[in-house]
Amino acid sequence: MFKNYFKTAFRSLKKNKGFTIINVLGLALGLCVCMLIVFYVIDELGYDKFNTKIDRIYRVNNDIKFGGSDRSFAQSPAPLAAAMMSDLPEVEKTVRFRVNGAFKIRKGDQNVQEPGMIYADADLFNVFTLPMIQGDPNTALTAPNSVVINETIAKKYFNTTNAVGKSLLLNDSLNYKVTGVIKDIPKQSHFRFSIFMSMVSLPDSKVANWLSNNYNTYVLLKPGASPQAMEAKFPAMVRKYVGGQLEPAIRMSYDQFVKTGSYFKMNLTALKDIHLTSNRIAELGNNSNIQYVYIFLAVAIFILLIACVNFMNLSTARSSNRAREVGVRKVLGSPRKMLIAQFLSESIIVTFIATVIAVFAAWALLPYFNDTSGKELTFTAQTFIWLVPVLLIAVLIIGGLAGSYPAFFLSAFQPIDVLKGKLASGFKGGFLRSFLVVFQFSISIFLIIGTMVIYHQLKYIQNKNLGYERDHVLVVKGTSTLNEQAKVLKEELKRLPGVKNATLTGFTPTADYRNSTTFFTSQARDSKTALSTQFWGVDGDYIPTMGMKIVNGRNFAKELSTDSASVIINETAARQLGFANPIGHELYLPMDEKASILKQVHIVGVVRDFNFSSLRENVTSLVFELSNNTDALSVQVNTADMAGLIAQVKSKWQSVSPNMPFQYSFMDEEFDATYRTEQRIGKIFVSFTTMAIIIACLGLFGLAAYAAEQRTKEIGIRKVLGASVSIIVGMLSKDFIKLVVISIVIASPLAWLAGRYWLSGFAYRDGIKWWIIASAGAGAMVIAFITISFQSIKAALVNPVRSLKSE
Repeated sequence: MFKNYFKTAFRSLKKNKGFTIINVLGLALGLCVCMLIVFYVIDELGYDKFNTKIDRIYRVNNDIKFGGSDRSFAQSPAPLAAAMMSDLPEVEKTVRFRVNGAFKIRKGDQNVQEPGMIYADADLFNVFTLPMIQGDPNTALTAPNSVVINETIAKKYFNTTNAVGKSLLLNDSLNYKVTGVIKDIPKQSHFRFSIFMSMVSLPDSKVANWLSNNYNTYVLLKPGASPQAMEAKFPAMVRKYVGGQLEPAIRMSYDQFVKTGSYFKMNLTALKDIHLTSNRIAELGNNSNIQYVYIFLAVAIFILLIACVNFMNLSTARSSNRAREVGVRKVLGSPRKMLIAQFLSESIIVTFIATVIAVFAAWALLPYFNDTSGKELTFTAQTFIWLVPVLLIAVLIIGGLAGSYPAFFLSAFQPIDVLKGKLASGFKGGFLRSFLVVFQFSISIFLIIGTMVIYHQLKYIQNKNLGYERDHVLVVKGTSTLNEQAKVLKEELKRLPGVKNATLTGFTPTADYRNSTTFFTSQARDSKTALSTQFWGVDGDYIPTMGMKIVNGRNFAKELSTDSASVIINETAARQLGFANPIGHELYLPMDEKASILKQVHIVGVVRDFNFSSLRENVTSLVFELSNNTDALSVQVNTADMAGLIAQVKSKWQSVSPNMPFQYSFMDEEFDATYRTEQRIGKIFVSFTTMAIIIACLGLFGLAAYAAEQRTKEIGIRKVLGASVSIIVGMLSKDFIKLVVISIVIASPLAWLAGRYWLSGFAYRDGIKWWIIASAGAGAMVIAFITISFQSIKAALVNPVRSLKSE
């Protein structure tokens, strides 16, 4: 019996090739998009799952409010790990990470800059699952100047993974012994370091300073331990340790500190949640956002629903042709359940063919999707192990759901009505079909508006006056390794044609390198006079090179020896300090953890506020000091021959540092990288929106065909009575255009609310302009009209003799 169903279904589908192709194409597009999104979501949800103890691993965070600012850190004080081990019975192991600048490693006669280096505690391998190829994980990081490297680094420097016992020369002065080789950390990890140096090699790690947050601290809880119960003990720990050092530093008890509205709070983030829910200062990697996972899942479901709706619309569009078949089958004794089975068989066959095409399409589009999303997704044998059964189940479910309406609709025809020509009511009576068109186009318009909002905000970000010039600024990396030669290189570059200015400092508006501290406006160190601020060391050429503006006072002057004790503040810091005119006022900087030694500095200038963080955040206070920071060299250029200038800069670099590779970037590229996630989301949305529009148009095409088919005789009579083609096209199109207008009315406010919610994550935004919604609606109208017109013109051009002849 089932064999007969499928045989008959194949014959019917083969007979109606156009209908079958459109149906298969619509479902294939929907399933392809759905598969790509599922791959993306599975990858996002799979971060850090390779850790066998993931359910017991947590990171300790710090939320601090003091001196007019509140900040959320992914870091904590150096002594916290040891204190947790001694004070909290829930803790089994702890491990700290510390990023401490860039290192260069000697390879032959060259020095190679390695960005993936970090200090780590000896219990690293007892907390995280990092399989060791060679060495003892229990002792690998216990000795000073020991280092564990991954396979890639081992092969890079030693041409083998058998590297234990060999040495790496760091910064031409530090000899580190390789004590272990681990497998490369999986791509789905919130940190991806390749070299781990022993924490005992870092003197700062032993300092009991509770007022400084520079260490990413992770804890492994004992089996059955409650993270909530442990968090409840944090306030007492803060009072005990932080409060003990806070009082001598600011001359205020911890209780008084809290009464001022300030706080120092510790909390936990589960390892499994870091990648999608954490966006704090000093994260170990670039995390994603759980909101985008939810959005993509919703888009996948909607596009799949649109594809299923198309099947219903295209099937009912053929109802008049299939109606006679149904009538004859019923007269010959076919029960309704057999007819339902027949139509469901056709649906499942179409779904199966579409699924096979979708798999190949997803495989072909995966490189493009990876490039757009920044992923490295692949089809593997393991992928097919779960994908094949899931797709087979999906074929049955989607085929059943997509074919359910046409199956029950067509099988319900009464033989006598069918054979007399009394078919189901036309387009105007098809409320469900009208609803489905509104549903389809509402989703499409929603996606169009969402995509336009994302791109408009990105354009606003790229064109916003940030308070500094990021265009045509060349950033030369690794200059800290040049020592005094860095200043020589700077002066050499300033003399090159096409170079306007240059500055030596690692503190740039687009860099991750940050430093914060607290100033006081009096030696009394009253917390009410405290200013918690960013504190950057720059040279005298920094402000002109970056194109910043001094709004009060002056810039640093090299010829004035007193400027070594001078600072320049930004407008936000000036407002927080509350001085009518801050020029000449004194600030006091604590020079030790107890703030017993204060450095007195005086304000010589106020720089206009500039955005040195993401535009998701408001500008915070900032203080410049004159220093000899040489971590990077920023060069402001003005030349049409950029390639030639870079070649000259490289030549100058090699003249002062022949053993170091020349590395550079452009500041505008670094700025754009901050919003790479939004740029990728925007591109993905364009692709998905295009797919949704194509699929929705297929559905509209089906309904237009259905309406034209139902009104064939009416069109013939109107043409005989003198109606022109344009009148008939207008008659057939107006009902559909009404549905599109309803879709615009429904989708616009929903898209506006969603767009407004997304934009609320930006401190600086341009809002949703009226023309965005108007353009999306007009675009949808044009697309819909073109789709409808194809069928309408085709119907209007049919010879009325053919339309009205006896059937």
